[in-house]
Amino acid sequence: MLAAALVLAGCATGASLPDDQRLEIHRAHAGEPVRSFHNFGTLYNWTPLGDSALTVWTRRNQAYLLELDGHCPNLDYARAISFSGQGGTVFAGMDSVVVLDRERFDIPCRIKQIQPLDTRAVESDERAARDAGRRSEPQSPAGGT
Repeated sequence: MLAAALVLAGCATGASLPDDQRLEIHRAHAGEPVRSFHNFGTLYNWTPLGDSALTVWTRRNQAYLLELDGHCPNLDYARAISFSGQGGTVFAGMDSVVVLDRERFDIPCRIKQIQPLDTRAVESDERAARDAGRRSEPQSPAGGT
C-alpha cells in the first residue's frame, strides 16, 4: 500500500540550473544521514536532481535530500511521486520513492540515504548560481538586425 504522499512537480522560477549543478549544491548543504523522516500527508514540494536523487520538502523550510539506490526511470519526467512507507515515516534502505506514471506503470526506486537540508543555504546558492549564469550569457547587440 502506498503512503498518501502525492504532489505535482513544482516549477522553478528564473533560469534553470542543470541537474548536476543543483545536485552539487544540495549535497553541499546536506547534513549527516538520518534513518528516516516524517511525512504526514501531502508533500510541500519535490524536485528531481537527475535520475538517482531528489529533494523533498515536507514543509516550506524543511527538506531532505534522498539518494536512490541506482537509476530511477522517468524520475526527471514524473508528474507525481509517492512513498512506499506506511504510517507517515519514510525509512532509508526500506522504503522507495514511487514514480507515478499514468502512461505505463508505477516505478519504485529504493531510498539509499536520507539527509536533512539547510533550505535557506540551498535557495541562496541556487539563486547565486542562476544570477551568475545570467551575467555570463552573451548579450544581444542593441538594435541588432
